[in-house]
Amino acid sequence: MRTSIATVCLSGTLEEKMRACAAAGFDGIEIFEQDLIVSPHSPEEIRGLAAELDLSLDLFQPFRDFEGVTEELLLENLYRAEAKFALMNRLGIDTMLVCSNVATATVDDDDVAASQLRRMGEVAAGYGIRLAYEALAWGKYVNDFEHAQRIVDLADHPNVGTCLDSFHILSRGADPAGIEKIPAEKIFFVQLADAPELSLDVLSWSRHYRVFPGEGAFDLTGFMTHLVRSGYNGPVSLEVFNDVFRQTAEERTAVDAMRSLIWLEERTSVALADHGGAPGNDGGFPAYPMELATLPAVAQPTGFNFAEVKAGDSGAVEELLFQLGLHCEGRHRTKPVQLWSAGGARVIINQQQARGLAPAVSALGLDVQDPLAAASRAVQLKAQPVSRRSQADEAVLQAVSAPDSTEIFLCEATGDGTVAWAEEFGSDGVVEGEPLITHIDHINLSQPWQHFDEAVLFYESTLSLVPRASQEVPSPMGLVRSQVMCSSDGAVRLALNIAPMGLEQPHGGADYPQHVAFACRDVVALARQARQRGLDFLPVPANYYEDLQARFRLGDDMLDVLQSLNLLYDRDEDGEFLHFYTATVGNVFFEVVERRARYDGYGAPNAPVRLASQYQRARSGRRDG
Repeated sequence: MRTSIATVCLSGTLEEKMRACAAAGFDGIEIFEQDLIVSPHSPEEIRGLAAELDLSLDLFQPFRDFEGVTEELLLENLYRAEAKFALMNRLGIDTMLVCSNVATATVDDDDVAASQLRRMGEVAAGYGIRLAYEALAWGKYVNDFEHAQRIVDLADHPNVGTCLDSFHILSRGADPAGIEKIPAEKIFFVQLADAPELSLDVLSWSRHYRVFPGEGAFDLTGFMTHLVRSGYNGPVSLEVFNDVFRQTAEERTAVDAMRSLIWLEERTSVALADHGGAPGNDGGFPAYPMELATLPAVAQPTGFNFAEVKAGDSGAVEELLFQLGLHCEGRHRTKPVQLWSAGGARVIINQQQARGLAPAVSALGLDVQDPLAAASRAVQLKAQPVSRRSQADEAVLQAVSAPDSTEIFLCEATGDGTVAWAEEFGSDGVVEGEPLITHIDHINLSQPWQHFDEAVLFYESTLSLVPRASQEVPSPMGLVRSQVMCSSDGAVRLALNIAPMGLEQPHGGADYPQHVAFACRDVVALARQARQRGLDFLPVPANYYEDLQARFRLGDDMLDVLQSLNLLYDRDEDGEFLHFYTATVGNVFFEVVERRARYDGYGAPNAPVRLASQYQRARSGRRDG
């Protein structure tokens, strides 16, 4: 599949955008007219740079408000078009996007629109230019792709075809199955964009909230299967108008964009195979001209192998882990790294190259069936591989960097809970009795606001984690958006949070705190032990417990236990949830949870209580670290 992207998707100058697209691996680009107009480089220089970067120039766009006009205005439009055709010849671009008229059309007649496009096609033919006619979702008279195709058919000119744009088709709720009825040779270009579900006028929705495939709610896999079945084999391009993307580094956005296309390509290949045919196969199923790349298939992670906290001064973190009942297994034999554990929960404290760093979650390990295949898949999806210094007799773990720079280690799942790398740590003694903590229940990672959608796509595409419905939680400084990514069986639960920018400052740092949540068999017993060991619990206001009693009618004894230990509580039709939080150290804190029966949530009603309490402690200057 030939990949392309519109320069309007990215920030920066035209030259910077082109270099970012080439570095990300795109085959070609669409040049947005405004990017060329403001560029100090001549069309010939842009053409030369594209050749140097091995980028094809696939489309010049947009040409607006052409058809459905009076003869007088048509002549003006043809003059304007011919000037652009000459410019395209200088650029070396042979296809122009012509949008359906939204402003100047006064003649609602398909025959008139077709005849005017035919006249434009005749002029374009003299320059070797093709016209890709696109139905804008808010077009004055033409606003759906099948109507646009009827006009193309009426125009009946070899230089006039159609452009299919997933946003304009899917935002109107149209059935993309009609794509298969369009002759492949008349589909001149294809543009893709995803979008979240919003109750908004379609123009505003389009201009500000488009996202890359996999980051929204559209069924782009279904769209692509119809496109492949049509026989189309030209560029598949991204055209995404998004305020955030145009404010962030173009190199990073281009990588995110390329990842989305690679993943969509794989999903489309799988969907076609599931319905009796895949591109290029020779097993008796239909073969299509468009060849779709595939990725190494990987199963979902089976659990957390470890969580890592990096800190210059780790004393406060070590104290918290001790108070929670974790045991120090020892120090790594060659590195300033400690291993703490309880049951199947393992926490690594890493002091390598950490001078002056406040404690923060820096890495997590996931159990996977085939670490090499999982790492290969992630790298093909544009993740950056991570390597750490190790001795010849030490385990070498596969790892990649997530968009927020958290390092994701892919560890071999053994089934019996043993980990080979743990042998590299000494032991400070034998722990008696069965620990109350059993494993890591979930990890909460804060995300920069401008890269939240990128993070969701990364974890879904590389690790096959499934996004659950996002939630917004009120805090003293605004709404905190939370998106849980999890494996189907709940063995891996990763919560991605984006906090209001104003919430960051009261916590004393640039990062919104992250946390590791431990599952336990008896949270009341563990809380009592932790209190005896001097744990500084995150305080819970008395008003919370009065509200708790009103909502759940708990017994007085149970309510007293909860309040005395700063425990929070939730209940639904599937079970109960008890949990507590520690104080925050640097940019990390810990949570202990007990799930009863089949409770599968995270105590969402309690999140505002936690956020308010953390805010109060930060403001009162009681935060450690």
